[in-house]
Amino acid sequence: MSSGTNDIHLNDPQALYRRWEESQWSPFTIDLSTDRRHWLEMTGDDQRLIFFILSSLMVAEERITTKFSGLVGAYGTEEEATFLATQQVDEARHMQFYARFQDEVIASRDTITAHVDRARAQVSDGFRQIFDVELVEAHRRLIAEPGSLAAKARFVTLYHLILEATLGLTTFKFTTDYLSREDLLPGFVQGYSKIHHDETRHIGYGVWFLRETVRSEPGIADVIRQTLRDLLPSVVASLEPPGADAGRDFDAIGASGEAISAFALGGLTQRADIIGVPLSTL
Repeated sequence: MSSGTNDIHLNDPQALYRRWEESQWSPFTIDLSTDRRHWLEMTGDDQRLIFFILSSLMVAEERITTKFSGLVGAYGTEEEATFLATQQVDEARHMQFYARFQDEVIASRDTITAHVDRARAQVSDGFRQIFDVELVEAHRRLIAEPGSLAAKARFVTLYHLILEATLGLTTFKFTTDYLSREDLLPGFVQGYSKIHHDETRHIGYGVWFLRETVRSEPGIADVIRQTLRDLLPSVVASLEPPGADAGRDFDAIGASGEAISAFALGGLTQRADIIGVPLSTL
């Protein structure tokens, strides 16, 4: 990295595609036998909070798998189209892993739709607003206007900067920190870590695209700012534990709501600076 955040080297879609070729894994080869025993032994708040987190991941992965094709159709170059096709494959693989975990560890074998419907009952209103309203609408607009740079920038800001980076990386850190520290659900940690590796590649694309777009079309910075203004209240609500209005916190996984929010905001601040839309300008 050179002297300024805007001079950080980012991988372009062709480099990210090469990384994808070198990073293949299967959701069906991870050993979940110990996880089933651990799950049955977990009780009380620990199990309820982990189930809330797993439910959120299941619903999120279904949404971001089925609401992504519009971005593939809005590609700018053949290299970008190739990379985006790999991301859609990644998202489907992630959904398959979470469904398998539901099949073999938490519940009985069922369709992915049934697992998602059951999980959806656990998530918060803020979470639903982002994934079931904002994401659906941004994807609908992108499909209707594939040539609109503003529609594409709003979608990438929502999908890559908010869903994958701010919410996704935060959930990964605190969940796997807890499970690894307590030596729990090793198969889940292994699979989730592989998913995390994929997600960092996706986030790299999003930051690259937004930075390059702001550099070439400075007016798009206002689209990114407005998207962040629209979404940040729901992001804050999504980071709260179930029953937060009753004073509950993330104590069961050894983390405070303040620490989780600080981590999420710190990452978003850094990426916004790289893109060229500092949060101070919102």
